[in-house]
Amino acid sequence: MNKNIIISAAVALLVTVLTIGGFNYFQKKERSYPIHFQEELKPPVNNVLYTLDEDGKAVPLDFTSTARKVAPAVVQINVEITSRSMGRTPQRERESRDPFRDFFNDDFFRDFFPRQRPQQRDPDAPINRGMGSGVIINPSGYIVTNNHVVQHAATVEVITNDKTSYEAEVIGTDPSTDLALLKIDEEDLPFVEMVNSDDVQIGEWVLALGNPLSLGSTVTAGIVSAVSRNINIFDREEVPYAIESFIQTDAVINRGNSGGPLVNLNGDIIGINTAIASPTGYYTGYGFAVPSNLVNKVIEDLLKYGEVHRAVLGVQIMELNQKLAEREGLKITKGVYVDSVMENSSAGDAGIKSGDVIIAMDGRSVTQMPILQEYIARKSPGDKVELTIHRDGKEIDATVTLKGLKDVSPELVPARLSGIEKRLGASLIELTKEEKKDLNLDSGVKVNSLERGLFMDHTNIQEGFIITKINDQPVNTVKEVDNVLKSRKDSGVLIEGIYPDKPNVKVYEAFGM
Repeated sequence: MNKNIIISAAVALLVTVLTIGGFNYFQKKERSYPIHFQEELKPPVNNVLYTLDEDGKAVPLDFTSTARKVAPAVVQINVEITSRSMGRTPQRERESRDPFRDFFNDDFFRDFFPRQRPQQRDPDAPINRGMGSGVIINPSGYIVTNNHVVQHAATVEVITNDKTSYEAEVIGTDPSTDLALLKIDEEDLPFVEMVNSDDVQIGEWVLALGNPLSLGSTVTAGIVSAVSRNINIFDREEVPYAIESFIQTDAVINRGNSGGPLVNLNGDIIGINTAIASPTGYYTGYGFAVPSNLVNKVIEDLLKYGEVHRAVLGVQIMELNQKLAEREGLKITKGVYVDSVMENSSAGDAGIKSGDVIIAMDGRSVTQMPILQEYIARKSPGDKVELTIHRDGKEIDATVTLKGLKDVSPELVPARLSGIEKRLGASLIELTKEEKKDLNLDSGVKVNSLERGLFMDHTNIQEGFIITKINDQPVNTVKEVDNVLKSRKDSGVLIEGIYPDKPNVKVYEAFGM
């Protein structure tokens, strides 16, 4: 018994000794490999990313030469806006809304224009001060920026990259594209050229330059994440013919970048930075730039005429999708659907009809509304455009001679959205006598297009729906719709209507005002 206890104790002692010895051994082994801290850093590793050159060969990606080329041509723009420059009395100025906030009226898509509270020079002249960016496009001092940077400005100061200050003249502005052209009295200035924005490809590297957040000259890099992007930032009541076909990028841009250039790796302008997508007004992922081809058209017109001579096709359009194609019995799902054609319009003269689908312009594929709108916006009155139309299962070519906006009589120009249309989120148009006869209707107002509002948020109403009655009252005009809905304030609304493809099936939708 005692012998067994002695043996057990000896084994336990041996195990303990081996455990402690092993721990000390490995601890010493670890200590034999000390951590070394590098006191003097080696030069950073450059060009760790690669891109393809014109020959398709992989070459190191380097932004430094692009930044050196473009930065000297990027300017800071400081403006002062007084009540007098806006045509308001001091009292009206205090009561008015912020003009910059009005321009981008959606909280999600905001301008990036730093604003300060109005300061008083004297009791009669409250002042707003703001800062934006611009880019010199020729050596004689012509500068492109955004309209919302200089809109209503009493004074415009341009500070070049070498910190020289100039008083700038506003040559012209175009609210429909949010572009403006300035001029400073100087020669032999560094400048950047524009290139064909149709060549821009999703995924290519780009740099955004400007003066964000009052920090001064700043360069950021990213890629083109989308093209022909429509983000619905314009107030259509104030800018009824706004054109949105933006280049989207994830290069960091913020307030103050407005009007600065978006460039490719060759240092050429492919767009003018205009807006960001953000719930806070600061960078959270995406920026948007007006494509350079549209910029070129606007700048040329401002130089030549002092205003933009805009061409119009004269059609009401909708983007074609699977649902619309099924409803209209179409065998294609890509293109721009012609909902209606104005009388005596460019499209009408060329034989374009309601129900046609525009699939190409001058040989360029048209898959989205912004592509068509931007392409027409780059044209001038009198220009010819070759359209490829899908009609009754066949492709038809049509030559359209574009008319100017001023050549279209007022009754043919689409009306701005009324207050009730904005609330409903629907553009409404009256039915013609022929349409009522064909559908056997005594009344009706057609939902021409939809955006965010009561219809989209609280009903299943789709584009093309015809409202025949509201709370059992027939409606034939937008005004009648407005009057009926006003009488239903703070109460329920019952809408009765049909879809043209199923005229015998009554549809009912209800929502609260």
